[in-house]
Amino acid sequence: MTDQGYRTFLTTILITLLLISSRTSAADKIIDFQRDIAPILQKHCLGCHQDRVRQGGLALHSAVEIYKGGESGEIIDPGDPDSSYLMDLITPHDGAAEMPQDAAPLTEDEVQAFRLWIKQGAHWPDHLVLEPPVLWSLKSLQRPQVPAISQPSSEFPIRNPIDAFVAARHQSAKVQPAPQASKRTLIRRLYLDLTGLLPTPEEVAVFVADEDPAAYEKLVDTLLASPHFGERWGRFWLDLARYADSDGYLGDSIRPHAWVYREWVIQAINEDMPFDQFSIEQLAGDLLEKPTDTQLIATGFHRNTLSNTEAGVDLELYRTKELVDRVNTTGMIWLGFTLGCAECHDHKHDPISQKEFYQFYSFFNNADDSSVKVSRDWDKAEYQSKQKQWQPAYDKVLDSLQEFEKPNLTAEQKAEITTILDKYRKSSDLKKITSHYQTKQPGWDKLYSQLEKLLKSRPSPPSIRAPTFKERTKDRRDTFVHVRGIYNQHGEQVNPGTPAVLPEFNAGKPLTNRLDLAHWLFQENNPLTPRVAVNRIWQHLFGRGLVATPNDFGTKGEPPTHPLLLDWLAAEYKSQNWSRKAMIRLIVMSSTYRMSSAANARQMAHDVNNQLLWRQNSYRVEAEIVRDIHLTASGLLDRTIGRRGIRPPLPAFVTDVGRSVKWPASEGSARYRRGMYIVFKRTVPYPMLMTFDAPDATVSCSRRERSNTPLQALTLLNGPMFFESAQALGKLMWEQHQDNLPAATEEMFLRCFSRPPAPREQEYLNAAYADLLYLAENNQPKTQPAEPAQLTAMIQLARIIMNLDEFITRD
Repeated sequence: MTDQGYRTFLTTILITLLLISSRTSAADKIIDFQRDIAPILQKHCLGCHQDRVRQGGLALHSAVEIYKGGESGEIIDPGDPDSSYLMDLITPHDGAAEMPQDAAPLTEDEVQAFRLWIKQGAHWPDHLVLEPPVLWSLKSLQRPQVPAISQPSSEFPIRNPIDAFVAARHQSAKVQPAPQASKRTLIRRLYLDLTGLLPTPEEVAVFVADEDPAAYEKLVDTLLASPHFGERWGRFWLDLARYADSDGYLGDSIRPHAWVYREWVIQAINEDMPFDQFSIEQLAGDLLEKPTDTQLIATGFHRNTLSNTEAGVDLELYRTKELVDRVNTTGMIWLGFTLGCAECHDHKHDPISQKEFYQFYSFFNNADDSSVKVSRDWDKAEYQSKQKQWQPAYDKVLDSLQEFEKPNLTAEQKAEITTILDKYRKSSDLKKITSHYQTKQPGWDKLYSQLEKLLKSRPSPPSIRAPTFKERTKDRRDTFVHVRGIYNQHGEQVNPGTPAVLPEFNAGKPLTNRLDLAHWLFQENNPLTPRVAVNRIWQHLFGRGLVATPNDFGTKGEPPTHPLLLDWLAAEYKSQNWSRKAMIRLIVMSSTYRMSSAANARQMAHDVNNQLLWRQNSYRVEAEIVRDIHLTASGLLDRTIGRRGIRPPLPAFVTDVGRSVKWPASEGSARYRRGMYIVFKRTVPYPMLMTFDAPDATVSCSRRERSNTPLQALTLLNGPMFFESAQALGKLMWEQHQDNLPAATEEMFLRCFSRPPAPREQEYLNAAYADLLYLAENNQPKTQPAEPAQLTAMIQLARIIMNLDEFITRD
């Protein structure tokens, strides 16, 4: 054997001995439960298998429970890992294991630790009970330190702490952020995000030309002060409040004064009512000391739930359904928890028991529907105007009838009548009989019929009764756990209370009513309310929240992409006295918000969903805003704020599907009001809104879906309102610019996209206009007066521009 071969032989022997030694030492390793096993159980297992949540009937938090096993029997056989069912559950096969469920399998070392622990007797220290890990959303809220960024990107200046948190993630992930968006993109983005409307070409020109460093900040402040801000952000809240103008179910009666609550929301947001006060008044305005009518109107929040008014229904059953909805809605909106999962049994995933669900239910069990009478100056003015139009016709008919009442009996007729009266009645009845005689004269019936019709059409005096919520003061109801969720099968009696996993009420006394509950939601040590609330603000400004599941901050929800930023924002929201406008201003002033949304701004194949916030997001605007921007660009928009809902025209086949659906189309400019004012009838919702993914208002909606369907394109192309908008825009351009096509197309682009057309786009538009003009000149109808061919072509060109995807996209 050569020296080289001998050395190779010795090396092989040495490696073999080392491998044998390592395997032997691993097999002989003494497992310490608290060091080696407990951390694995707490990290991977106790979320679903512990004292309160026992999936499969299995708990793993104590020796007694793990030895007992679950619904499938015992899971460990001390001393024999090969016979222990637990090993079958956690050992991966083909890269996957049965447990942990819906998660990556345990590592090889973790599986080996369980094997050795069982082989060595599966010892569990006496009296040791493991606690499940604290869910991230339930951890105490602390304001994180703002990261120090030593070398910020020149394209991403650090304008406020938001940028520092985002830049820190960029640097750790070695991500280059997108450049800042152009001024034209920014003004359009701000208008859509803060008002839901489009800037005018003049407003765009002024902003683009303004070289003042504070120009952007001034624009932000102007839009936050706009009365249309309350409409835009009020619509977000109405989604959460499941607002509709009808009861739902088969009867689906109209709620004629539901709009008063919508009006309250818009006004409260415009006034920047602090979010804690905004919430407390809605949850318990009736329980405040000497509540005002406005605070009572706020309680209409929980009157938005579905209500079954059909004859013969089980009233108590549907009352409990309304209460369950109120519990679910409150839990989702303010806590981001799916409380409803505990209606029939303990929550399968989150630390909420069925008993705690009905303790929460108890807060609402002694509140009943009520109403408050309110008045509006515009309502009085409308009544007076209608009365003024009605009165002259009524007076004219009445005067004509009064002519018949003048006595014109002959002397002979009077003597007839007097003789009869003397014989059978008192002489004082002469006037009555005379009047009756007059009604038999020719012409009386016709006039009287006209009078009856006028009386039926007489304007009704203003009478607005806003739906409210009111606490019972007597005949209080007791609350019980509903066995398996069945409303008339009572279990344990319960009192008002909140989930034990959250901090107790700070007031030093038990919670007794909705006002206590509302204050508990906003007490200093409640970590969920500020996190959930600020996440929704972020979602509306980026299209996606820092937590992608805004209604689920539980174990099955998505974790935050930027947990430190989320907590900093939540703490800041509280320090800003819950000012919605202050938080929005802070976010939109950041470089993070101002980035370009172009997906090709950077090559970022590993983060196509933009979770690292290396760019802004581009997405289609919501259903109501699709309508609003068409009306804005065309000049048709009626900007009246608040008031009653409107009914844009609908074809008969739509209303025929409902039972007794009446849809009197609004007249005049009212039909061009914003989409949020369209009467929302739950059984027959306005089709255009549903086509563009508006929620159905049956349950609270924290995030709208965004679909992309052919029906949407067809609606934009052929929908009456969209066609009418194109007509109005094309006609306006033709009147203002006549044959100056470049000027007309530039203004249409500025109205729709806040930018002029690019040279290549102008070429396409010129060619399209030429074709459209040729068709208009050669296909004019012969049987009716023809409109100018140039006007027809301009209207069709407007249709093309308004049907571009960019128009309904927020960049």
